Amino acid sequence: MIKVLQFIDSLRSGGKERQLVELLTFLSKKDGISCELILMSKNIHYSYVNNLNIKIHYLIRKSKKDLSIFFKLYNLCKKIQPDIIHSWNSMCSVYAAPIAKILGIKFVNGFLRDAPPVFNFRNKEWLRAKLTFSLSDVIVANSLAGLKAYKVPKNKGVCIYNGFNFERVSYLQNKEVVREKFEIKTKFVVGMVASFSYRKDYPTFIYAAQSILSKKNDVTFICVGDGDLLECCKSLVKPEYRKKIKFLGKQKNVESIINIFDVGVLASNSDVHGEGISNVIMEYMALGKPVVVTDCGGNKELVEDGKTGFIVKPKDPLEMAEKINFLLENRKLATEFGLRGKERLEKYFNLETMGNNFLELYKSLYAHKKK
Repeated sequence: MIKVLQFIDSLRSGGKERQLVELLTFLSKKDGISCELILMSKNIHYSYVNNLNIKIHYLIRKSKKDLSIFFKLYNLCKKIQPDIIHSWNSMCSVYAAPIAKILGIKFVNGFLRDAPPVFNFRNKEWLRAKLTFSLSDVIVANSLAGLKAYKVPKNKGVCIYNGFNFERVSYLQNKEVVREKFEIKTKFVVGMVASFSYRKDYPTFIYAAQSILSKKNDVTFICVGDGDLLECCKSLVKPEYRKKIKFLGKQKNVESIINIFDVGVLASNSDVHGEGISNVIMEYMALGKPVVVTDCGGNKELVEDGKTGFIVKPKDPLEMAEKINFLLENRKLATEFGLRGKERLEKYFNLETMGNNFLELYKSLYAHKKK
């Protein structure tokens, strides 16, 4: 029996948090492996983890860099005696890496979920990578771009793509009900789902929207998300376009909202951020939507330019507007793009493939541990 201790800061709403719970769901149905989970916060958005019969341990931090966690984690590992520790956050890796080395536990360093274009000594993720890579047995990224950006040693780096659980798009609200709820009366809907943070580039999306709206009035543009830059982005919208560019804030039933999109967009701030394998792009594709995304990070690994959508230059609202408009005016081709995107997701980015890749990784580490 392989015993894996999964270690993450919290299970708040987020991409890596969802991927971990999906992985735990997959592994809970497999023989020969058992998982336990460590959380440093009681913030649990994905509450269905409680239905998996997996033991959860809480090591609650008193501060962001609580040194007592080292001692608590050491004692917990001595008690549990896991074969493998798998960390999902950079600070979790800082805590776990030395403990795993001291106790002879195999360590999977799995916090690489992005592909930053630049690093400097002020970047905490880069510093934590430098601290923990030498103590890691395997370093997992969810994109090849991530492995390259973090300069992961080839003998340690593994890319395991995110897996999408298609059950998430099985129960959707009626499109007309969603449209009525948000007072959408136009023929077309173009949307972007992302936080209003420095990592995303809502201004480019908003400028592209206004460029299109200056020439046609049958489109509503939707922004779904919350964050520190929300009010700033709202101020970019000219008065005459405020009824056609809607800010919905944070929403729970995101899949049903995406389902009314004709085009799904993700604009990223490539000056400071590179996507790994974006969960929201996967959501667009799962619902058969053609996409327009920024050329950064792992987006080229997920989106086939000119086949499932378009990859556009960073911070270029005119090119973004051109590609969005092309998809709105060529509906047959847009539908084909969406279908190809869904087929690509089903083939290469499914939950079964992700789960099996992690399972094989754990088996390989366990075999080496026993030698």
